[in-house]
Amino acid sequence: MNRKEFKRMVSAMVPLPAENVDTDQIIPARFLKSTTRTGFGENLFRDWRYDAEGNPRKDFILNDPSRTGKILVAGKNFGCGSSREHAAWAIADYGFAVLISSFFGDIFKNNALNNGILPIQVPDAYLRFLFGEIARDPGVELAADLEHQFIQVLPGGDQQPFDINPYKKSCLINGYDDLDYLLSLRPEIGRFEAARYPG
Repeated sequence: MNRKEFKRMVSAMVPLPAENVDTDQIIPARFLKSTTRTGFGENLFRDWRYDAEGNPRKDFILNDPSRTGKILVAGKNFGCGSSREHAAWAIADYGFAVLISSFFGDIFKNNALNNGILPIQVPDAYLRFLFGEIARDPGVELAADLEHQFIQVLPGGDQQPFDINPYKKSCLINGYDDLDYLLSLRPEIGRFEAARYPG
């Protein structure tokens, strides 16, 4: 899979303060027929974005044309529920590259990482701070620095560190999926085999 390398991103934020958002709300089950990763973005949060007639709901955040950020700030326990990878596909296809919450469903978090999305878990107090900053200034930008593992409200906000699995960090920074990572080790594997099995 060809992915973009992720080292640092600066973007406006899109707030979604709802808590306990499950994967069926992220992408309803009726849209899971495709086995490719494209085309799911148009149905991200489908039942929240559109009414029964398919008309956009004016009060839903993704229907606000001024909200163009690539960072989604979500309420606590985002991505709970079923293990469908399509939820991560929909988020990536829509254009979000960073997710911030105070808690993620474990399987969803791994699916996000496997699909080139950076999920950042922050303390509840910092999540409330971010929602407050967005309410104060909807255009406020956030820097997400993966190399140094912090996020920062710009300009000049305090740096908030975050944790990430070192292997997944390496994959994101290099734009690798699991197979790409293994292929990147071919020179080392070759040297090991040559040393272990000379001639």
